[in-house]
Formats: sequence, C-alpha cells, structure tokens
Amino acid sequence: MPDIQLSNRLISFLIFLPVFFLSIAVHEFSHALMANKFGDETAKKLGRLTLNPIKHIDLIGSVIMPLASFASGFALIGWAKPIPVNRNNFRNSLKDDLVVSFAGPLSNLILSVLLFILFIISENWLGVQNSIINTVLWYGVFLNVFLFVFNLLPIPPLDGSHILFDLFPNKITAKFLNLGLYGSLLLLVFIYSPLWGIFMKIVNFILQLFLKIGGYV
Repeated sequence: MPDIQLSNRLISFLIFLPVFFLSIAVHEFSHALMANKFGDETAKKLGRLTLNPIKHIDLIGSVIMPLASFASGFALIGWAKPIPVNRNNFRNSLKDDLVVSFAGPLSNLILSVLLFILFIISENWLGVQNSIINTVLWYGVFLNVFLFVFNLLPIPPLDGSHILFDLFPNKITAKFLNLGLYGSLLLLVFIYSPLWGIFMKIVNFILQLFLKIGGYV
C-alpha cells in the first residue's frame, strides 16, 4: 500500500477548521448572551444562545468560503451566521447595542489570551515543543487576535460598523450601517487594498506583544 502524504497546506487547513468553528461559536454566543442579558431574547428563541458551532454555521461563510480560500491559496477566511438582534428590546438601545456589538470581538481577544496561556504551559511546563498541540494552540491565538481586530473594522456588516453608529448616531452613520450588499463589496475592496497591509501590521503587533509578555522575544 503506498504511503499517503498530506501537504502542509492541507494540514494547516485541517487544523484551521476546528479552531475556526470554536472561535466563531464563542464570538456569536457572546453576542447572544449579552443581548439576552439586556432583554432581547431573539437569539435565545432561535436556539443561538449556545456554544454549539453547528447552530452558528453559515453555508457560504463557514463552509464554502474556507474551502474556496484553501483551493485558491488565499488566506483562510470565513464567517458565521450573524446573531439576530432587535435593539427595540433594549432599555437603552445605543448603549446596550454597543456592549452587545463589542462582546463578540472581546470574546475573541479573551479566547486568544486563554489559548496563549495554554501554549505557554504546553511549551514551558510540560516540555512539549514543536508538537501538533502547540501548532493548534498558536493558530488559535493568531486566529482570535485576527478576528478581534477584523470585527472592529467600521465596515458593514462587521461589528465595528454597529459600534461606530452607537458611538456617533447620525444620518451619515445610519446610512453607512445599512449599506447592505455594498458594505460587503466595500469590505472586499479593503481586503485587496494596501490598507490590508496596515491591518495585518496591527494584528502582528498584538501577537508580538503576546510573545514579548510570554518571554519569547
């Protein structure tokens, strides 16, 4: 029987999937949890107040896009099914929506810290180096820092666009928030623009900060 060898790209992709599903589940659960806390039970009634990734999977964003990204060789990207939020159920629509919107990115930052702590424990305390476990943990750190910064971009439909409106509610930010498909196109332009390099520098700065705190640099 011939040996079956997996390419490094395929291995990276297989590592990416479970970490990605965990990360988007934590992100969307955090939105649903805070919305429910402030009086909006929309997500809870739809079964979205859960850490079960299956409940948050979007066919295009969670399946097709990652597969297409892998096939094309582009950066592995994707997204989850957005949590439905009815701000009319909030006592203070702007303030509560701000917290709900920020909860998702913040949860990814917290998860990245927890995964980095596990990475340090695995390498320094358990003496496990260059293992698949460490690879998964570090990938999780990178992905969640990436999601934290990415979702704070003030481009619809990302959380940052909601935060922008909640902080500066006016006709301009309201129209910007409701760009719909044009927002997605704007986001696509951003990804392929020189601004993407600046974005990745911010991500790498945070990662370097983690490494410095952990004593790796």
